[in-house]
Amino acid sequence: MQTVKFAALFGAAAFLSPLSLAANSEPLEETVVTATRTPEPVNSLAATVIVITREDIERSLALDIGSLLAQRAGLEVARNGGPGQAASLFVRGTNSDHTLVMIDGVRINPGTIGGAAIHNIAPDTVERVEIVKGPRSTLWGSDAIGGVVNIFTRAASAQGIGLSLAGGRYGNRSVQLDGGMRVADRGSIGFALGQIDSDGFAPLLSSNEDRGFQNRSVNLSGQYRATDQVTLSAHAWRAAGTSEYLDFFATPVSQDFRNQALGVDADIRTNGRGRYRVALLQMDDDIRQVDVEDFVSTRRASVDLQGNWQLTKNLQLTAGTVLSREDTESLSFGTGFDERSNIKQGYAQGQYQHGAQRIGLAIGALDHPAFGSHATWNADYALRLGRGFTITAAAGTAFKAPDATDRFGFGANPSLRPEKSRQVELGLRQSLGVRQSWQIVAYRNDVDDLINYVVTDFITFDGRNENVDRARIEGVELSYQVGGESWSLKLAAAFNDPRDLATDQVLLRRARQVFTAAATRQFGRFELNADVQSVGSRFDFGFPAAVRLKPYTLANVGASFAVSADWKLQLRLDNALDETYELASNYRTPGRSLMLATRYRFR
Repeated sequence: MQTVKFAALFGAAAFLSPLSLAANSEPLEETVVTATRTPEPVNSLAATVIVITREDIERSLALDIGSLLAQRAGLEVARNGGPGQAASLFVRGTNSDHTLVMIDGVRINPGTIGGAAIHNIAPDTVERVEIVKGPRSTLWGSDAIGGVVNIFTRAASAQGIGLSLAGGRYGNRSVQLDGGMRVADRGSIGFALGQIDSDGFAPLLSSNEDRGFQNRSVNLSGQYRATDQVTLSAHAWRAAGTSEYLDFFATPVSQDFRNQALGVDADIRTNGRGRYRVALLQMDDDIRQVDVEDFVSTRRASVDLQGNWQLTKNLQLTAGTVLSREDTESLSFGTGFDERSNIKQGYAQGQYQHGAQRIGLAIGALDHPAFGSHATWNADYALRLGRGFTITAAAGTAFKAPDATDRFGFGANPSLRPEKSRQVELGLRQSLGVRQSWQIVAYRNDVDDLINYVVTDFITFDGRNENVDRARIEGVELSYQVGGESWSLKLAAAFNDPRDLATDQVLLRRARQVFTAAATRQFGRFELNADVQSVGSRFDFGFPAAVRLKPYTLANVGASFAVSADWKLQLRLDNALDETYELASNYRTPGRSLMLATRYRFR
């Protein structure tokens, strides 16, 4: 039934053919930096990469980055209710804390517990998003088992002054102001300010108590070209607000949050073949309960040094080190800790291009006070064949350091080892000109030493965190995209088997199949767009046994009209079929909802 519904919806969207989705008129020329820490064309990489553009972001009218990521196959988001409620990201079936999230290159994963707060990142402050699937701990350190999400903020790219207003069901409303300008001949500054408010809805199925959300975002950027060889830049992003929710007993509670990422960079080019980067970075992640003293807090300051050398025409070497000091504090139900960790990371990478072949090799090491030193590696290979075919192969290792809560909070065990993974990937893709391509990727990821709470006393349920679990994740991803001057179409499917090797059960909150389709069609100043997501059944936490969440299909349609070159009107209907579904057991999801928006750019 689910497949039939998906096919019917896709057929309904097919009126958009002559299939005109303005994804990118030349999508295969997209350049990314996250996969290798250096700018590289997507089509030359062996890694699997997704790019979400500014046009995609504006078209979505999403209230947070989590909603935007959920529209991509291979990325699943579980959410405990509506806007502002906690959201977890699963990449290729790995755990929710197995994906590294960065803002302008600053890692924002907290050192306390859980993954990055993607539900607090307003899309209107974002210019683009790069997602690299697969292990990347060699270059980026802990957490990059499933992949890396690198979010680039809006301020550095804003031009002129822009204003956007939006409002819709559940009292969702947002306002965004951004701008940028040149300063003399060598400088530029930019900003993006925004606020999101939502009346929300009752998160729990067992309650009718609506819970709201407020998020205020600030994004600043500045750049100065001191000489022809030296460029200085600074960037700052901050989100703060209040999230109302229901606790385990359905009692209305709320918490204040603050997330920020700051950076000062120097980019130095030499007269030879070298290029160097020096960056001072800081992140803050702070959550404080409004009515009680409980809180969790992470502050991380880092020095990031990187050098790139073009040794020959075909060989590039990259090496660097990251030195970090991480301070974590927590108080929860009377149990607290205050810990400081000094973390050292080093890496080296070589990229070699010879004719139709591209080879990448990288090694890395990280020294952490929790478990000592840990080494990782990556190997990538791409071979271009005739007729636009490219064969890719990749392998690598990654790890997730035990967080401070695992070591010093509930079930404390200071002797925990890092969670470790080994992944291999094979792919085949074909570029049919610059506007049409397809790809198929198969992968396997073995994750060992997963941390779990082991009960030692079944009367008091006392226990201890231990490295006891193992998982094996096998999958296949397929994608196809085609476009013209005024249209584009993207199709994707992900088939996944994320399995607990101890119980032979599918890992919780992860579907075994996900299908997505997205299309846009332009008619002069008028544009129509539609996207469909069909997700298979999943298991979730339950007592005495896991419960099955039913499959679902979401269809979203939108339209925009360019009143003038500077003024655009938009509307979007999410969950157009008013599907009833759950992303997390016993938590509500939004029904059919309309969002209206207007954008104006002052010249």
